[in-house]
Parts: sequence; C-alpha cells; structure tokens
Amino acid sequence: MPDAPDHPEVVDLGWARLDVDRASRTGDPEVVYGPGKTPGQVVGALAALHTRHPDRAVLATRLTDDARAAVRTELPAAAVDDIARTAVLGVAPPARGLVLVVAAGTSDGPVAAEAAVTAHVHGAGVERIDDVGVAGVHRLLAVRDRLAQADCLIVVAGMEGALPSVVAGLVGTPLVGVPTSTGYGVAAGGVTALHAMLSSCAPGVVVTNIDNGYGAGVHAARVARSVAGRGPA
Repeated sequence: MPDAPDHPEVVDLGWARLDVDRASRTGDPEVVYGPGKTPGQVVGALAALHTRHPDRAVLATRLTDDARAAVRTELPAAAVDDIARTAVLGVAPPARGLVLVVAAGTSDGPVAAEAAVTAHVHGAGVERIDDVGVAGVHRLLAVRDRLAQADCLIVVAGMEGALPSVVAGLVGTPLVGVPTSTGYGVAAGGVTALHAMLSSCAPGVVVTNIDNGYGAGVHAARVARSVAGRGPA
C-alpha cells in the first residue's frame, strides 16, 4: 500500500469534498452513498471518483430509481444493478480469496446483493447461496461443504436472525452477520434480528448494522484479501 500523504487531498465539488486519498490510507477508495443526493450529484461524484481512480472500479450504493436511470444515461459504461441498487464504474481488481454471501430468504436478496457487489468491487471473489433459512435447515446442511471452503462468510437474515448462529455452529469460517429489516410485528424493522445476532452463543459472529450489506462486503473482502495475500485490492 502506498504511503498516505501528510495532507490528504480532496476534490471539492461545491456540495461535497471527495476524499480521493482514502485508497492510499485504507486500500479502498471512497464510495458514493446515494440517499440524500440528487441523481446529478450521484453521477458527478461517481464520475469524479472514476477520474481519480481510473485503474479500478468505484462504487455508488443505495441509489434511487431516478439515480440509477441517470447513471445509465450519463455514464453508460457503468454497471447498474437494480436489485442491489448499486452502480459500478470501472473494472474490478483481480479477485483474491473467496467471499460467500449466504441469504436466509428471497426477501433478504437486496441486502445480500449489495454485499456481493461490494465485496467484488473491493477485490474478492464472490459466490452466493440463497434461500437457506432455518425454516428449512436441510437446505443449509446440503451446502455445508461450500461454507467451509470460503475465506469469509456474509450471512444475511431477517425475522428472528438465527441463521448466522446456525452457520457459525457448523463451520469455523470467519463470519459477519447482517440483520435485515425483513419480518412481521416484533421483528421491529430488523431490531430483533440485530439483537439475536449480537446475542449469538456461537463464537466468532461479528455483526453489522441493520441492512448494511455494504459494510459487510468491505469487511469480508478485506478478510479474503488478507488470506490471499496482504495489501489493497
């Protein structure tokens, strides 16, 4: 990783100051967080980051329908994912290590997709296993060998949030749990799943905030990259 500058550089867009030296400090460039930004601001920030990091992909997350449409029109080279609500501009680095994204149910798909896109952009190989929630635990047991082969697991679940505990009881692979806002009534928009994951009796479970597939993707990619050989993507 290059030495970080004494005085980190920023690009002033008038409404935002892009931290274009973040990659030199952390190995990963700044990401555009969509909420609160107009479609034009999303396009401007993504384009500016790409200009400063032409050799690697840059990412925008949580994009509205209008923002994704604007990216498609103004930045046709970008890869836009309507499920993950992301846009990626530039070429992802060669994959190092393997992140496996495991989702309890189809309703958890958008958060799992965000995690998968993020891990890929941040330099990890990514695979997915979907719809293996504990209501049909035989589905999870059928893919146990794949769980053990990954360098890091992202386990996404709503409702009662039990899946990370079950997975962590089956394999010793580093694991980050992502509670989602899926569920009825006392699921409380993901709070129940969050508390369940934080209270897990299975050792080695770390947990992101509710619906934070992005944070899980960054963490898992860094774990996978470290296993494959230290350094930035």
